[in-house]
Amino acid sequence: MAELSTPKQKLSALIITYNEMGYIEKCLDSISFADEIIVVDSYSTDGTYEYLQNHPKVTVIQNPFENFTAQKSFTLKQASNDWILFLDADEVVSEKLQKEIVDTINNPNACEAYWFYRNFMFQNKPLNFSGWQTDKNHRLFRKSKAKFTDKKIVHETLEVDGGSCILKEKLTHYCYKNYEDYKGKMLRYGQLKAKEAFYKEKQFNYFLMVVKPFWKFFYHYVLRLGFLDGKKGVIVCYLNALGVLERFRELKRLEKKNELAYYLVMP
Repeated sequence: MAELSTPKQKLSALIITYNEMGYIEKCLDSISFADEIIVVDSYSTDGTYEYLQNHPKVTVIQNPFENFTAQKSFTLKQASNDWILFLDADEVVSEKLQKEIVDTINNPNACEAYWFYRNFMFQNKPLNFSGWQTDKNHRLFRKSKAKFTDKKIVHETLEVDGGSCILKEKLTHYCYKNYEDYKGKMLRYGQLKAKEAFYKEKQFNYFLMVVKPFWKFFYHYVLRLGFLDGKKGVIVCYLNALGVLERFRELKRLEKKNELAYYLVMP
């Protein structure tokens, strides 16, 4: 890895984890240039926590997982520096992106936050379409100028007090490890989205349960050119649609559970 000069502005790199062995090693190697690395672990059972404990550059804290927004907000509070690089455990920062980050935070005319585009990897092969070609996320920002909104509990959103810009270099996102791993992610996301909808008092709808997953697949596979990704596109688009179906299934379960609780407490 190329040597980088110590930035004048200090940088805190933050990550949340749960069972991330196989991902976290590359991620940590790619952010070793940061002045501080803090990882908040949700009581991993695959050795992630023990690995982090023994990492010389990492401060690891365990905190129970409630939802993504709550966990990231907790993690943000642990940072010592104003400039924050907040990554997922399966993301990797290239050397070119490292340099761009350092140059950016030391630019007196820097924006308050920065969007990153991402290169998606299906195992170790690029996923060029399937709806991800325009995906971008806030990853670099000033702690004093941003916070995670509590309006979402999954696919958390950063609220920025000021302007946002876009970095030129892309993050590498190893989103697909294997079928069961990605399926599990989509089902968990669907369940959290259902809780979010339930809290907002949105009601289960059979028609939408049929139409929405179909539309999700059609949109990503056809309109967003997933078919150009070959078999990879079929798998990813199908599992994304499965996550939408799980959202409606979970919403129905939550409504039934709430209805049962109501009748149990009736006099």
